[in-house]
Amino acid sequence: MNTERASARALAAIFSGHGERFRFEEFPVPLPVGGEILVDIACSTICGSDLHTWHGRRQEPTPCVLGHEIVGRIVAFGPQAPRIDLRGEPLAEGDRITWTLAASCGDCYFCRRGLPQKCEHLFKYGHNAISPGREFSGGFAECCLLNGGTGLVRLPDCLSDALAAPANCAVATVAAACRLAGPIEGASVVVIGCGVLGLNACAMARQQGAAEVIACDLDPARESIAGQFGATAFCLPDQLEPVTRELTRGRGADLSLEFSGATPAVAAALAVTRTGGTAIIAGTTTPGGMIGLDPNDLVRRMLTIKGLHNYAPADLVTAIDFLAGSGGRVPFERLAGGNFPLEQLESAFAHSSTWPGTRTAVIP
Repeated sequence: MNTERASARALAAIFSGHGERFRFEEFPVPLPVGGEILVDIACSTICGSDLHTWHGRRQEPTPCVLGHEIVGRIVAFGPQAPRIDLRGEPLAEGDRITWTLAASCGDCYFCRRGLPQKCEHLFKYGHNAISPGREFSGGFAECCLLNGGTGLVRLPDCLSDALAAPANCAVATVAAACRLAGPIEGASVVVIGCGVLGLNACAMARQQGAAEVIACDLDPARESIAGQFGATAFCLPDQLEPVTRELTRGRGADLSLEFSGATPAVAAALAVTRTGGTAIIAGTTTPGGMIGLDPNDLVRRMLTIKGLHNYAPADLVTAIDFLAGSGGRVPFERLAGGNFPLEQLESAFAHSSTWPGTRTAVIP
């Protein structure tokens, strides 16, 4: 579906579980009610969590429509739907937008305490099972019905669909990590994992004034692109501690950001953080890993350890500003993993699996 060829029915790719092929079905296009907004999807990108689900490494309720990194255009507003975005700017039919990964109520225990991503009534795009009349709940479809409580951002013309789509997951999560870190100007920062999140973290840390950004990845071929995204040094995991000590006069990093999702990387992030420093762990989204932690070491080094899952709506605004404000200085195009039509979604997932560290775009 799009605004030029809107019809009574639209296509969605249904995921039924690991090992099952996507099933393409047409459903009636919903009419938005209450605070809902109907959006014509222009582009969705395949996130690492989508791949984890497709490969069976994590479980989602099924059947569902995967995909949550989405850009689209507003087709219709429900009667009580907001007509302004997260900046307070007016919205109208035809506006190109992205939106928060999740819709939250704004009034529960966690929402009132600054954790809307842990809302007691949370709805996550691309993560909920479909139901009659609620089939269009993810990105791999021709349209999406947005719930009330979804944060919207109208996109600037300078951002392409494929560049803007990952903002509402990968880049916003990086923005949340930098927010949790506190002031970064003048800091020494270690970034573990040079995929889409880690590379954006290198660039964002440098944009916020980090004096030193030490990037670490298993793949030595990532050194070049890490440098292009602002890393001042690069090393393999077995070199991380000596390199960090050398570049920080033996103290360790002021801030470590872990985005790899590997259990040993979490232990490494804690090991290279200086006394009084902060480690933010954001890469682990599948269960099963365990690390050892000496409480005496935690106490004597006065470490701050913060776990991060998803982000708050304001982080999406920061992410869009970061992408739009980079002015060609950051080669975001290096993260593009090709384009596929919706009907070739199976091939798009297979392609994305063989090109880690990129974002494959799916175009309805």
